[in-house]
Amino acid sequence: MIEGIESADVGACVKHFALNSQETQRLWVNVELDERTLRELYLPAFEAAVKRAKVKSVMGAYNLFRGEHCCQSKALLGDILRGEWGYDGMVVSDWGAVHDTKAAAESALDVEMSVTNDFDDYFMANPLLRAVREQEIDEACIDEKVRNILRFMIRVKMITIEENSSLVTVNAKRSKGSYNTPEHREAVLEAARESVVLLKNDGGLLPLSEKHVKKLLVIGENASRLHANGGGSAEIKALYEISPLMGLKKMLGGNCDVAYSQGYYVPKKQETDKNWQEDSLEQKDGAGRNELGLPVTDAQKQEAARLQEEALLLARQYEHIIFVGGLNHDFDVEGQDRTTLELPYGQDALIAKLLVVNPNMIVVMQAGNPVEMGKWVNTARAVVWTGYCGMEGGTALAEVLFGKVNPSGKLAETIPQTLEMTPVSVLGSHVGNPSSEQEQRKTGVRLQQTYTEGVFVGYRYYEKYQVPVQFCFGHGLSYTQFTYGVVCAKWECDAAGDKRLTVTVPVTNTGAAAGKETVQLYLGEQQASAENPVKELKGFEKIFLEAGETKMVLFCLTLRDFCHYDIAQRDWIVTKGVWTVSVGSSVEDIRGEAVIKLPADSHSEQIVC
Repeated sequence: MIEGIESADVGACVKHFALNSQETQRLWVNVELDERTLRELYLPAFEAAVKRAKVKSVMGAYNLFRGEHCCQSKALLGDILRGEWGYDGMVVSDWGAVHDTKAAAESALDVEMSVTNDFDDYFMANPLLRAVREQEIDEACIDEKVRNILRFMIRVKMITIEENSSLVTVNAKRSKGSYNTPEHREAVLEAARESVVLLKNDGGLLPLSEKHVKKLLVIGENASRLHANGGGSAEIKALYEISPLMGLKKMLGGNCDVAYSQGYYVPKKQETDKNWQEDSLEQKDGAGRNELGLPVTDAQKQEAARLQEEALLLARQYEHIIFVGGLNHDFDVEGQDRTTLELPYGQDALIAKLLVVNPNMIVVMQAGNPVEMGKWVNTARAVVWTGYCGMEGGTALAEVLFGKVNPSGKLAETIPQTLEMTPVSVLGSHVGNPSSEQEQRKTGVRLQQTYTEGVFVGYRYYEKYQVPVQFCFGHGLSYTQFTYGVVCAKWECDAAGDKRLTVTVPVTNTGAAAGKETVQLYLGEQQASAENPVKELKGFEKIFLEAGETKMVLFCLTLRDFCHYDIAQRDWIVTKGVWTVSVGSSVEDIRGEAVIKLPADSHSEQIVC
């Protein structure tokens, strides 16, 4: 993705570095965690972006890490990013994330950004100039930042510095780029098609048949809502957007009567005079908020009851019903966290009642985060999951529901049964610990958040402690069937003489329709110790197969894939032993395994990677 973005002579910006995992007190929450968890879970994506993709810019995070704001952190930006990883690109702050001139100047941060228009008063503007002139800050700090910024400008071809000269000119060879072209819209549509996840399909209820569906009822405010018509980091402003309702109408044409009922009441968002950026920096502590968006006034309650009754009345008149609900950007939003996984606006009760009226109703959840489904999911025969898919999301959803596209999306996160069953809830760490008044005055830190779950995040936790989930990591059904053959694994040496494990598995489409399958490889010690997960995802490959076709899928693992970070030795260490290579369609749907021994140096029980 980074290489694709930067091919147009622009710089991709990887963010937020690092541990920006909550919105609650996001500017003043101090994050603490052990070094192993940091190295194994929270840094690898950034390290890959820097070392493998050579990303041109990195953005710091709002929060503090071990007592330092991330955008001023010598540990993160200096020791790790610049030092260990050798990064020489540009580092930019998040908007409003700089809090101290001297700390920022002496860190590896290059550019300060904020949300107000008093630009000269930013910490790295006039205050920095004064500090340099008064010799409080070494001017060499500024020189280094200027070099990084100029290097960035040269890399994206904004400027050219002539050889053996200080002459700076505009680079005429810079790509002009393009946007909102037909090719872009086709790419957006294809991405949306591949992202739709079929969670449940009892009895092959889906796909629906255009031939047999002459009357269709669509229920749910999300069916008609547009999500890509606003600004903000959690939203985009698209040229246009096809809603699910419009996608269905557009595809079915005039031979199908498509009716719509809103179903549930959604209060209007409160207007504010502040721009979204300024507003997002103000902490919303939830006091007095209507957490589930339920009606408050008598008039709102009456309207909610009317909408529900209308939907139930119409449902009795239709054989084919699609409910489109979930979340929206009142809940999936920057600047505040959700306090519950329950569906807002009373959707659970409505869905349950509608399924009593019509057990064959298709349920579509549109959201950017997991939601609880326990009040109706066992009754529903077909459940589809989709995100905020931009301009062509409604088109893609309609194509999947009616079988023009075979669903191939997989869950990139676990959908738990309840909030109370998640690791942070069990461990009591999801709220964090408020700092004392004395600590706040001294450090500014208002909340201490310790990642007590350690490496047991997501599927690692649920599998280790055998906690049942609603839908597991990697899950996603298809309208066809895929059969996996024997998993073969063997040690080889690459051209440089380094050991690697090659894993192959044949996959066959044994169904009647063409489709795509994401083959997932997990790795774990045959006897996992208490401090290690049962298994972890180490690779995946999405393949397209015609009906009856077989393809061989190949994975290559290096010794680093067998490593855990050793805090005492400050290095990646793996103990010699027996490992299990698991290949399957999800973390729970393993189709084949191979048992291998890790080759180790004959003089040592450990390999340092």
